[in-house]
This record gives sequence, structure tokens and C-alpha cells, in this order.
Amino acid sequence: MPRKPVVAVVGRPNVGKSTLVNRLIGSRKAIVEERPGVTRDRNDFEVEWAGKEFTLVDTGGWLPNTSQATALDNKVSKQSEHAIEEADLVLFVVDVRIGIAAEDALIAEKLRSRTSPSFVVANKVDDPAHEAAMWEFMSLGLGEPKPVSALHGRGTADLLDAVIANFSSGEPYETDSDEDEETQDSDDMIAVAIVGRPNVGKSTLFNKLIGSERAVVHDQAGTTRDAIDTVIETDLGPMRFVDTAGMRRKARISEDTEYYSLIRALEAINNADIALLVVDSTVGVTHQDQRLSERIDAAGCPIVVVLNKWELLRTDERELLVEQVEMKLGFLADPPLMKISALSGKGIHRLFPILGETIHGYHRRIPTREVNLAISKAQIAHPAPAGGRVLYATQGSIDPPTFTFFVNKKLPRTYIRYLENQLRSQLDLGSTPIKIRVRNRNT
Repeated sequence: MPRKPVVAVVGRPNVGKSTLVNRLIGSRKAIVEERPGVTRDRNDFEVEWAGKEFTLVDTGGWLPNTSQATALDNKVSKQSEHAIEEADLVLFVVDVRIGIAAEDALIAEKLRSRTSPSFVVANKVDDPAHEAAMWEFMSLGLGEPKPVSALHGRGTADLLDAVIANFSSGEPYETDSDEDEETQDSDDMIAVAIVGRPNVGKSTLFNKLIGSERAVVHDQAGTTRDAIDTVIETDLGPMRFVDTAGMRRKARISEDTEYYSLIRALEAINNADIALLVVDSTVGVTHQDQRLSERIDAAGCPIVVVLNKWELLRTDERELLVEQVEMKLGFLADPPLMKISALSGKGIHRLFPILGETIHGYHRRIPTREVNLAISKAQIAHPAPAGGRVLYATQGSIDPPTFTFFVNKKLPRTYIRYLENQLRSQLDLGSTPIKIRVRNRNT
């Protein structure tokens, strides 16, 4: 089936691009705040309108590469330029209340050199009185502006009509059963969330894995605001890697933007098949790393601990860090450790074999006979207090492996933990998360 058209939303900072994206997709997925620079990466969203589908790409604000521009400004602008190059149609958002800014004229110059079409979207036309101001933008040489109010939704339906009319009126982009199958395949795809505290190297690792500068990387904490996902082909089949914003303690989240970033990251964890917990080796395992691990473990998601910046440690410091991981993250039941340099790529080649082993355990189904044999051996070696017993055990589900114990009376939590560890060791489950459900046979 032909690929969906790609529509990029571009413009200088703070003209309402993300507000327009949210209006077009019908939900608040792009993070919006009344100040420039909130959106920094390229974010893709699927849009359906009048039976036609296309991919909408939200971008950060474009600024010229001048002496006043910061390194981060230049990286964000480069992301916008990549989006322009890859798009089948560009929605160039301008602010009618301010008029043509110098940055608008420079963006228009880039767009005029394209062979693919571009629409000037005159935003903040909140009522008919503001429509007259949009005609000034005719001088940009990109055709008649399309008036909208992204905040109130005025004119956005007409804009969507114009977008889908620009593409072929034939069948290629109509939704059909083939598309449903494609969606189902996407749902079955392994999803890997890259999580961690701010500024530990998550986006650098993400870019190294997918082989391109997709996420903005900069030595300023909190650069990534949205969860960004990219599908890549691997020896394990197609996998979806999700780069998330750095997560802090709630008490330190002072901005609405950070709050919504946290929500996106937690949602990515809930939807992931496996999580890569990135730890800064030069800092060690912090209290926040422990809290993140607990949150991932509670979601039933297997974890691979990624010790980034490993090359910066001396031999004695490396030994101490491994001991620290074992002590502070011991509740994770011996997670795989990756010692890497995301910047140089050293050690990253080991990731996919580790992911393969971890995912295999996550999807594993064990015969009931083997489960009960393991429980029987464990109870013989160490009987439960006060005559308690597991009468029968079975694996009820996978992702993660979930076992149900049918007992004759309530068992202490410590004994349930003992049986869990015995299942893990006897059935070779390693670091795979396990869920235990206990049912009293007499109730």
C-alpha cells in the first residue's frame, strides 16, 4: 500500500504551530505553552479527514543561524529544515497580529525553492475583523493565505479540506482493510521506551540506535519535551523505539510543560514491551533512578539498565558502580546491564541480543507441569509457616508471565516472594518480571 502523504507544520517560534497540530489531530498531544521554544523535536501524528489519511509533523520554531542563535536554536531549526525536505506539503504558519517578521521572509524563501506545494496558514484570525490583515502575506509569494484560529478552531476544517484536496483524489490514501491489517501489525510490534532522568544521554542513544539525528541533542537538561517514536528494522523484526523526556520528582516539576512531558513519558512506559533505563555512570544510581525503576517494574515492563558514559570511569569506579546498581536496584531481580558510550556508539551493538533474550522471557509460556514441579521442590526445601501450602499453580498469561497460586490458607508476603524467586531460578526466567496472583481455594 502506498505510503501516506507527509504534511509538515513549520514556522518561526510562538506562532501557534503546536496549537494548530492539536486542533488538526483532535487531541492535546503536542505540548503547548505561551512562550517560544517549547517544541524542539519533530513529532509525527496520524490524521484522518473525510476518509483520507496523512501524517502530520509538528516542528520546533525555525530561526536563522546568526551570532545571536544558540547551539540549541540551530539544532531545532535543522530539525525543521529536515521536515521541510521530507514533506509532501508544508503548512507555513504565520501570526496575522504581528505581520511579516524577518524570519517569515527567510522561511518563505526556502519554501519557494521547493517543487512540492506549501500553504501559508494565517493563524490567530479569531474573527472576521482580523481577516484583512492576512492579505499582507501574499507578498511572501506562496499563494493566497488560509485564515485559521488554531485556538478556537475557526477555519481548520477548510484547511483540512484543502490539504486532502491537494493529494490524489484516487484510492491510495483511503482507509480499508489493508490499512487495518497494517495497524494490527503496528500494535504487535515490540515497543522499547528509553527512559531516565534529564540529561543522561537518552536522545543521544536514541539517535545512535535509529541512525539519524531525529531527536534534538544538547547539553541542556530537559531538551526533549515529547515522547518521540521511530520504527526501525532489526534482526528481531521491526521495533519501535520511543525517546522520552527526562523525568524528575514531582516536587521539582514547576512548569506545565514539564508536567505534560512527564505524562507522555509515563504513557510510553505503560505501552512499552521493554524499557531502557539510562543511568549517567559519572553520577551513579540516584534516588530518582530508583523511583523510575519502581514505576517501570510496577507496570510489569522488563528493564535493561544502560550505564551511559562508561568510558569516563576509572576501573575502581566501574566496580563500585556495578555494586551500587546491585544494591540500589536489587528489587529488579538482576536486570541486564549494558555499559556503553551513547556518544561514540561503543557497546551499543550488544543491545539487540539482550533485547531478544529479554523479550523471549517476557512472552514465554511455561507448561503447567513444570510450574507445579518447581513449586513442589520449593515447598519441600522450605515449607510455609503454620501449615500453609500452594495446592496448585498455573501460568494464566504472558507479557509478563503471570502465575496464579491456589492456596489452602493465606501465605506471608515473604513466602510468596520466596516462591517467586524459586520460579525465577528453576524455570530460568532471569530478570523477566513476574506477577503472582494468590487465590484461597477454600473461599
